[in-house]
Amino acid sequence: MSTPQTSAVTIAVVSAGVSDPSSTRLLAERAAQRTLDLFRAEGTQATVTIIDLAPIAIDIARSIVGGYPTEPVQAAIDRLASAEAVIASTPVYKAGISGLFKSFADLIDNDLLIAKPVILGATGGTDRHAMVVDEQLRPLFAFLRAIPVPTSLYAAPEDWASPELGNRITRAATELVLLLRSGAPREIADDNWRAYQHQFNGNATRAERSIADLDFDTDLMRLAAGGQPARNAQDAHDNRSG
Repeated sequence: MSTPQTSAVTIAVVSAGVSDPSSTRLLAERAAQRTLDLFRAEGTQATVTIIDLAPIAIDIARSIVGGYPTEPVQAAIDRLASAEAVIASTPVYKAGISGLFKSFADLIDNDLLIAKPVILGATGGTDRHAMVVDEQLRPLFAFLRAIPVPTSLYAAPEDWASPELGNRITRAATELVLLLRSGAPREIADDNWRAYQHQFNGNATRAERSIADLDFDTDLMRLAAGGQPARNAQDAHDNRSG
């Protein structure tokens, strides 16, 4: 490895495991620990923040129905936004990723993960589900314009005792570290931010406009609200002052 990176790194672990103990979280934690080991070996300060979705499952459902994140969900989104990289881990049910994981992803602003490196992981009861990671998780994070590392992780019950799983975890962690140390994710986000189509009033950390930027006194906005356009400048002034 080349020149160590000097700034601290935060890795967000998003786990949709619901059992206790959770193999889904265990897979993510093993990937996170290997990533921490690699960073610390090169002298880079790194920390991990855990986002468990099971405790906020009801809030996720309420946020989906209500259209706005509840306070616990928004706190999870904020922690995800502040991280430099992500490790995403979901159980597989009936040949598909967890509905809990997908519901949380549906609440994420499309701009939130632009150019962030991501390790993709999943667990299941049989190796028949191994391709779910690349067939479902990878397209999801591609839509969110993140940068999934080439090596994906999947663990069935028989994989936990296999050295091959450890090898894949090391390979994925190394890819994540190399991406971050290269500076490419930051350069991609910096150079292309204005070229992307953004969600208005989103929760991405670089969102430049919010509801406070709207001028509700324009003729168009007055008409949209069921009013009449101002006849002249004095009418507009009277409407604002009234």
